[in-house]
Amino acid sequence: MSYFGKNIRKIRSLKSLSQQAFAELFELKRGTLGAYEEGRSEPKIETLIKIANYFSIPIDDLLTTELTVNNLLKFKGNLTVEQDLGEQELFIKVPCITSLNQADYINYYNKDSYIQDLPFLSLPINPDKQFRAYTVQNLEMSKNELGMFPKDIAIGEWVPPTVYSKLNNGTLVFTVTDKHIILRRLFITNESFVLRAEHKNVDDVVLSLKEIRELWRVRYVFYHRLPETNFNLEEKLFQLEKDFDRLKNDL
Repeated sequence: MSYFGKNIRKIRSLKSLSQQAFAELFELKRGTLGAYEEGRSEPKIETLIKIANYFSIPIDDLLTTELTVNNLLKFKGNLTVEQDLGEQELFIKVPCITSLNQADYINYYNKDSYIQDLPFLSLPINPDKQFRAYTVQNLEMSKNELGMFPKDIAIGEWVPPTVYSKLNNGTLVFTVTDKHIILRRLFITNESFVLRAEHKNVDDVVLSLKEIRELWRVRYVFYHRLPETNFNLEEKLFQLEKDFDRLKNDL
């Protein structure tokens, strides 16, 4: 199996081309392109030559090397963006899971063609990592006036199953199971995965390894509202102590 499918998917992402647009560019059917990207089919030599020549990429590299975004930007020709990137940061497309597509995501999370057609955010984050955006849909991760609320967006980095056991207890994650996508804090005990909410009235969810389809470690959060500026009680007491000391010095 070659790296052709993975490489053309990265090229599409870099050029912000849908599967349909890319397929039309090389007189292909969208289903055929999807088969290439998912590794179910390999291209005819004529198609391979067209794509390699169009983007000025050596055929051998296109087939035998898993190219990174940085590799691709070094090639000349139509692959380069309209203006010289220079020192500008590279924005990557992060597929977004929303309330409208969550059910479909659970069914098709492992289909590259489906993922490519999800709505996305463009963010200046590591292009060699895999990310998902998840729109918060409930109050489970809220506590009083703090925490995460509906319409906030969590950006998660994919965690390989081999790394699960290395995550620190309390790590914020969202987990894909066969029925739900759950945003919680992760605690691992006795080979069980305990997902715990911030809200005190929400019960823990306990999963086994085989129940986890995907695990995404939250790296960034975008809030739908302005952060609260109210001091908590501890900060207020500290401020009162400072004011009291200042008054004593003024006497």
